[in-house]
Amino acid sequence: MKTDRPLFLNEEQVRQHLRMGELLPAMEKALIDFSTGKVTQPLRSVITVDPPGGFFGMMPALTPEGLGLKIVTFYPKNVERGLPTHMATISLVDPETGTPLAVMDGRFITEMRTAAVSTVATNLLAPRDAKILTILGSGVQAHSHAEALRLVRRFGEIRVWSPTREHAERFAKEIGAKSMSAEEAVRGADVIVTATSSKTPVLKGSWLKAGCHVNVVGASRPDWRELDNDAMANVVFVDSRAGAMKESGDLILSGAKIYTEIGEALAGKVPSRASETTIFKSLGMAVEDIAAAMLVYRSVISGK
Repeated sequence: MKTDRPLFLNEEQVRQHLRMGELLPAMEKALIDFSTGKVTQPLRSVITVDPPGGFFGMMPALTPEGLGLKIVTFYPKNVERGLPTHMATISLVDPETGTPLAVMDGRFITEMRTAAVSTVATNLLAPRDAKILTILGSGVQAHSHAEALRLVRRFGEIRVWSPTREHAERFAKEIGAKSMSAEEAVRGADVIVTATSSKTPVLKGSWLKAGCHVNVVGASRPDWRELDNDAMANVVFVDSRAGAMKESGDLILSGAKIYTEIGEALAGKVPSRASETTIFKSLGMAVEDIAAAMLVYRSVISGK
């Protein structure tokens, strides 16, 4: 796995080599590797850039798949500028020698791996006969989740809500969904995704159907929330205990108890409790980024 010089891949090149069908098993393995102690991954280090109110995060990891670092920026106000709120760069090095292997755009990888991780969790925890999917949000993650989740469940109905009505209606039209209020969208739904930039709860536990599954993707800061205390009183899974207790406002502010890391349940170390109402709080981890970036790297050097 050596080249004369490191590869430099832009987003379009990454897009050509990253396929959801290959990403799903890679994310399942990454989550299991992390929760079974096979990964060295410090907590994400975040610098606040204020003004203008952005965040600069550094995410290194040594994994069975490879060694690397993601640098990610999160600038919520970029929406007003017509720019992505999240942008990233991933660097891979050879674990044997430290030689740089590749530097690639990480925006699309972040988009794809986040939806893939939610899909892996959904496949384990959601009802097998799930028919109604609800997505709260209308941005990049809402789109990627709408595409990925349909790979593991056959939904007969998709409902969407967004803080901006015209965004919700546009998104609904794009994916063949119905736009409605948040409460209407959630009541009776089997699988729910919260992928908003909200700092206060947009989903109430009293709306949830017993036995449904919720993927919580937004609210990545310790003082931001998407779910209220009632919702967080259900069976809570996280990608990383340490990460969630530092970064997830939904957990920190509700005082909710973490049942387990999703990787532990995927590995069969603890019962999935899939018949109960389940919450998966996803913050994203470097192990996921390195695994996804290695898929891209291997695909490029193999010429596929």
